[in-house]
Amino acid sequence: MQTIASQIANSQLSLPSLSSAAQLTETTQANEGLQKALATREAFTSFVGETFFHQMIKAMRTSVGKPAYFHGGQAEEIFSSQLDQTLSETMTAASASQFTQPMFQLQFPKLANVLAAHNSKTPNEKPLHDLTALVRR
Repeated sequence: MQTIASQIANSQLSLPSLSSAAQLTETTQANEGLQKALATREAFTSFVGETFFHQMIKAMRTSVGKPAYFHGGQAEEIFSSQLDQTLSETMTAASASQFTQPMFQLQFPKLANVLAAHNSKTPNEKPLHDLTALVRR
């Protein structure tokens, strides 16, 4: 029975190369960085969008005032508050990324660069505002 040292010396036992181990470590770190950037962007978009839309809806409701008759009292206040929260979440999911993306790039430039590098590697459809996609044949 040979020892491991003699097997390595005789090249009977192969070890993973250092370059593949370094590439694996680099890929793992890149994936962790990408996941961190995506999670941060999602949390930032959610927070900024919901805060913006909630304040907008709240200002809209205060400008109208309460009706003289047929006001639901405290129950209507609670329901309208919950409705406003649901509306702000829905509006955030639908359109908040349009105005939070530039804010994210200014607030977190390193994470924005990670996301931009990942997006440049993966081919995707052109955005709607890119008019170069409209080519006459």
